[in-house]
Amino acid sequence: MTMTPIAFGLVVVAESCSVVGQIFFKHAMGGDAPGKKAKLTAGIATKAVEFFLWNGLLSQFDLSYLYPFDGLNRIVLVLAAWIFLKEKMTLNLWVGVLLISAGVVLVSAS
Repeated sequence: MTMTPIAFGLVVVAESCSVVGQIFFKHAMGGDAPGKKAKLTAGIATKAVEFFLWNGLLSQFDLSYLYPFDGLNRIVLVLAAWIFLKEKMTLNLWVGVLLISAGVVLVSAS
């Protein structure tokens, strides 16, 4: 099956839900943060959406075709942590993320 714009959109939504879910989890685990239960629930809900979307996509496409999209998740997650969680990003972190992403590209291209 070829990647249609709708399928590509579903991949983007699935990967976005994965990142958003992680951000919600991090917020929910932060001490006595207000709305802790709501953030945890939102994290579970967004990760559930990601799970079902991803499994639906796996039924239509080869894993080797979809996996590079999942590899981009690491870059987006680091950017989201930097922007929304105000986490400190070091050069070593960026190099590590780029090396992991390069490895995903190399594996998917073989």
